[in-house]
Amino acid sequence: MKEIAVEHAVGAVLAHDLTQIIPGQFKGSRYKKGHIIRPEDIEVLLSMGKKNIYVLEMSDQDVHEDEAALRIARAVTGSGIGFQARGEGKVEMFAAEDGLLKINRSLLEALVEDDQVVLATVHENRLMQKGDKIAGTRVIPLFIREEAILRAEELCRQAAERGEAPVLAVWPLQSKKVGVVTTGSEVYSGLIEDRFGPVLVDKFNRLGSRVFRQVFADDDEEMIAGKIRELLSEGAEMIAVTGGMSVDPDDRTPMGIRRAGGQIITYGASVLPGAMFMLATIGDIPVVGLPGCVMYSRSSIFDLIVPRLLAGELPSKKDMKKLAYGGLCLNCQECSYPHCGFGR
Repeated sequence: MKEIAVEHAVGAVLAHDLTQIIPGQFKGSRYKKGHIIRPEDIEVLLSMGKKNIYVLEMSDQDVHEDEAALRIARAVTGSGIGFQARGEGKVEMFAAEDGLLKINRSLLEALVEDDQVVLATVHENRLMQKGDKIAGTRVIPLFIREEAILRAEELCRQAAERGEAPVLAVWPLQSKKVGVVTTGSEVYSGLIEDRFGPVLVDKFNRLGSRVFRQVFADDDEEMIAGKIRELLSEGAEMIAVTGGMSVDPDDRTPMGIRRAGGQIITYGASVLPGAMFMLATIGDIPVVGLPGCVMYSRSSIFDLIVPRLLAGELPSKKDMKKLAYGGLCLNCQECSYPHCGFGR
């Protein structure tokens, strides 16, 4: 720390807070420790009675906290992410567009192995709206060694060269043409009115996709398979099958999906509500077998998996197993999955 004349302080880093008092108008901290003196600050400092100020001495190998945080933000942000400096060495990252938040957790953990680097995020696989806050970063010291920032930048560069995703990205949801097969003899015969279809129309509309057709099938695996093929021939880009997803002997939906050519990724999920969920593919078309809870629960397995499918991701069986952690919905009154993260 050294004392210098205010007129020669442009570009220097303030060593302590400076208080300004304007009688009847203002009393408080005008400049914080770490503030980089700008040309426009000189007149203000002189009006505060400061002819000399104490500043911190930086070496050529030091990076100021403001610059360091900006460099980290640039290194970690991928598509769909914006960032803005908030002062005092803090940078906030936000969604630059609507979509699904993806986080490279292993790369994030590697970055914060350095105790001087802070990067805090919300949970991933959440639906974000443009402007939603996603993460914040800063460095602990007022000055950080250049080598620490270079390490962070190099980690991100190497990950990109390996084909890995950036630390943060927002993937836009694709608009898909969805076909719905509703099974069950009671609905097929007209004994009861179907209420699942309108729910799915609303849910897919909210995600930017549309149900172009709903068809009905008896509890017959060949008929179910035929209806799935019919929708595929009409250009369905996703198939949603409702009804008959339990383990009762007369529930034929899972077998119908298999007979239609479905390659099963998982039948069953460690999620409540949503345990009897099926995820399959027919060629490159995703097929979801939806249990009854999707019809009446505000948040369910649908909200965890379908946005990922619409973002172009096909969860593996291992991905599905990971849902066990945090996969219990507490039915909070204010809950809306895209904003609460289903407790995770």
